[in-house]
Amino acid sequence: MRTKPIRNTLRDTKHSQTVVCNLKKNTNKMQELENYKKEKLTIDLVWANKFGILLLIPIGLIFGLPFYLIWKPQLDIKQYLDSAPQEAGLGFLLIFGILIIGIVLHELIHGITWAKFAKKGFKSIKFGVLWKMLTPYCHCMETLNVRQYIIGAITPAIIMGIIPTVIAIVIGNLGLLIFGMFFTMAAGGDFLIINLIRKESSSDLVQDHPSEAGCFIYRKID
Repeated sequence: MRTKPIRNTLRDTKHSQTVVCNLKKNTNKMQELENYKKEKLTIDLVWANKFGILLLIPIGLIFGLPFYLIWKPQLDIKQYLDSAPQEAGLGFLLIFGILIIGIVLHELIHGITWAKFAKKGFKSIKFGVLWKMLTPYCHCMETLNVRQYIIGAITPAIIMGIIPTVIAIVIGNLGLLIFGMFFTMAAGGDFLIINLIRKESSSDLVQDHPSEAGCFIYRKID
């Protein structure tokens, strides 16, 4: 009977220990979620885009109307319309550049906020684009509690939408107002996802869906 060399025996033993260790890790992870019921919650991206456009109505009433009433005497719409055709080319490039940078920042803010709550930090954050809908996304691969997930979902709307519009109303800056209103509208999909989970228990867990607009909810079973 041939015996294995000591080196091979040690290597096999080490491999066995690694397998056992990995099995224990997987088992522990399953035990952590075995008292939870999983459900997929997603939104239709076509409806999300339409909803974002419909948001312009309440956004205009909440932010645009106060701005107009406060700064109406200083607004020279005629002068703006007269100068617009002459500056159309430069204005288009500027607006396009701001939109691209803003969209990137929107997803980056999602990632930074969720990374603060994730155990592995930014290693659990993934960025990409749903090419069929030309929709960029930020995906958190870890489960978060409902509160943490909602904070990460709404933060871009607050930082890039609501805060700029409030500042614009205070200082009378039309460009900043348009910027803030647009990125509040751009958070329409985030608002819809938040609406899906806002009534969930604080003890429930949420995991971002890897390929669809939505998430998995893990409801604790009593």
